[in-house]
Amino acid sequence: MKLVYAGADGHVYDHPDYIALGRHGELVTEVLEEELIPLPEGATLVSLPDTRPLGLHARTGNMEVVPGDVHAVGALLPQGFTRLLLPGYVKADKEKVLPLFGYTAVVWKDDGFYVAAEACDDPERWNPRNCDPDELEVKVQGLLAAYPDNRLYQHLSNCALNYECLTASNTFLSRWEGAVPVSFSCNAGCFGCISEQPDDSGFPAPQTRMNFKPTVDEVVQVMLEHLKTPESIISFGQGCEGEPSTQAKIIVEAMREVRSRTQIGYININTNAGLTDHIRAIVDAGLDLMRVSTISALDDHYNAYYKPRGYTLKNVEKSLRYAADKGVATSINYLIFPGVTDREEEMEAMIEFVKRTDLKLIQLRNLNIDPESYLQLIPPARGERYGMKQMLEIFREELPGVVLGSYTHAPDELLKLRTKQLQQG
Repeated sequence: MKLVYAGADGHVYDHPDYIALGRHGELVTEVLEEELIPLPEGATLVSLPDTRPLGLHARTGNMEVVPGDVHAVGALLPQGFTRLLLPGYVKADKEKVLPLFGYTAVVWKDDGFYVAAEACDDPERWNPRNCDPDELEVKVQGLLAAYPDNRLYQHLSNCALNYECLTASNTFLSRWEGAVPVSFSCNAGCFGCISEQPDDSGFPAPQTRMNFKPTVDEVVQVMLEHLKTPESIISFGQGCEGEPSTQAKIIVEAMREVRSRTQIGYININTNAGLTDHIRAIVDAGLDLMRVSTISALDDHYNAYYKPRGYTLKNVEKSLRYAADKGVATSINYLIFPGVTDREEEMEAMIEFVKRTDLKLIQLRNLNIDPESYLQLIPPARGERYGMKQMLEIFREELPGVVLGSYTHAPDELLKLRTKQLQQG
């Protein structure tokens, strides 16, 4: 397994003298054959700025910083794939932070690129090749013309065409899971927020947060346009907004109006679920699906990353339990990181959290973060670290009724996935 690096010319090469290494948190480790899969379609290779690759010298067996004007390389995985290792690197300048992406170890093997990852869901719906730019442009212009005063469509057109957000694109293509952002404010100060960062954070947010409060009519128009097929899902809570439940009044009124006119499709919310009273009102208005973002079931880790304002992890648990008791199909958007998520104490706490809240689905999401900044932020490991591959095996064994996936599924799809998972296990 040869080390992959970026040369001064920006091109990617395999190194004849070095064997690839990966990172498990702060620990450098060998990349094992059983951790590798071919580079998935839709993945992107990127150079890690201000870094130098680490490798094992093929002749001496020594771990070394690769000499020369070279940079480490990582892979950015599409949805549906879970990262098992970080790239092997050291920073050339420790003051510099990496852009907010989920870097995965990549190697050259058998005349092709391989990554340390595992397929956890069907990536077909989220494959960029299924979003034809010419068709998208036509659909965007059509809905902008049909609703010239709807600011949500204007906002989402930028997300779809410029940020290439697939959820926003789905809104215009009238398929699968579509977006309806509603909030410019948030009750958390997430360290890795992709839509808003303090000026002194060291890394800019890759997206721009919406800066207006939509009307109920604007929200209803988007929802009704999207909810036209049985499998369609419309989702509050996007990367371009704050916490949607801060606008619970708008959401509740829009949901009631929509459900008075159609029962087709599913209504979902992506939320931190900290505002339990607001979540209860949204659930009672007819919510079908709820995905709650979390990074840990341990208070100290959760608080360090989310910096919650006026709520605790206990509020999150109460919201999930209430929704599940009311028949909502609940899931978590689990932000995972090699060397942290697979810690003994993290796994034990999360398994118990899932059992208490009756979750139906764990959506495994590779945390987009500068690794060094994240590791300095959170509490140190207190127990054994098992490795991401073994962690997934433990979750499947301990939580046989819970689907491990990557994105939101309608209830009938979840049932099929759970049945398949049980047959395979």
